[in-house]
Amino acid sequence: MNIQRISADDTLQLRRDVLYPNESLDSVKVENDEEGLHFGVYEGTQLVTVVSLFIEGPVAQFRKLATHPSGRGKGYGKAILAYIADFSRKNGAKLLWCNARDTATSFYDMLGYEKIGNYFTKKGITFVRMEISLQPENMQAFEIIPAIDIIDGKCVRLTQGDYNQQKIYNEHPLEVAKEFEDLGVRRLHLVDLDGAKKGAVVNWKVLENIAGKTNLVTDFGGGIKTEKDLEIVFENGAALATIGSVAAKSPELFFSWVKKYGADKIFLGADVKDENIAVGGWLETTGLSIYDFLQNNIAAGVYNIFCTDIAKDGLLQGPSIDLYKKILERFTDINFVASGGVSNIADVEALKEAGCSGVIIGKAIYEGKISMAELKSFL
Repeated sequence: MNIQRISADDTLQLRRDVLYPNESLDSVKVENDEEGLHFGVYEGTQLVTVVSLFIEGPVAQFRKLATHPSGRGKGYGKAILAYIADFSRKNGAKLLWCNARDTATSFYDMLGYEKIGNYFTKKGITFVRMEISLQPENMQAFEIIPAIDIIDGKCVRLTQGDYNQQKIYNEHPLEVAKEFEDLGVRRLHLVDLDGAKKGAVVNWKVLENIAGKTNLVTDFGGGIKTEKDLEIVFENGAALATIGSVAAKSPELFFSWVKKYGADKIFLGADVKDENIAVGGWLETTGLSIYDFLQNNIAAGVYNIFCTDIAKDGLLQGPSIDLYKKILERFTDINFVASGGVSNIADVEALKEAGCSGVIIGKAIYEGKISMAELKSFL
């Protein structure tokens, strides 16, 4: 998948064929088409999805989103909407909206759009305005984010990051992702453990499969060391790239990625031991305090952050709530997600009360310590 700027004329064939198959090419042009910004998704050399964007100050509108039948179910529509949302935000827009066909409202619902006003009919087609805020402070108050860790394409969990202490929970991660989606979960934390070990993204096919066949907002990490790795992750449907070691070891490189791709596309992972940052699969503890690390990154515009106390991860002994409270007292304007140690639903409630924006949960779900019914009460 490759997203590119295209011309207004480039959009017309697909617009017409998908949206208005009985109309002429000229008839599917929209007012001020030449003044708009037009984007296309390419599958190889074939243009499979198009959309047109119009930005006026703090408000951006997109029109004529169309995907060729051969490209449906592959996450192209979701990917291009994420792309133009990021583009709009970088260009000062705070709100993105469209007039959606009534047959497409469920798609926009899943992406977090809200219906505004009443349905209306134009040329025999029923529409409703749908919009989404582009401001970080308007993110969901508290999110349940299940984790799926991948080795050899299978859903596993490690204890204390030890590859010799792994347990396979399901050989088909897509099945697990769909179970979470059916429950009402909207976010997913996907970790490429093979990639983390190799130092390069490995399990991108799993990401592509989940991104194309669910509407989950998926962050993906493990092995992202170069810009090529980032491109692979975004091209295969990740909404956010999860990055930790590079941010600690090569901050200038990491900051360049934040600037190029946008802070909304980055999920900064802070692995902590005794309040210092740990890297290299937790084998190396740096002399950098978690507070200095976060301060440096927040100054660079990062706001999506999750923190794992490695002394807690995979042990089901409870999360590091005191540590998280200290962090949240110092840094109030971040989207802060807790990770590691969650053992029961009371831990989840405690993290919410502490002010966390969400929690990543893995082993507690797979080991039956938290039931799907209990999770649903937070969704």
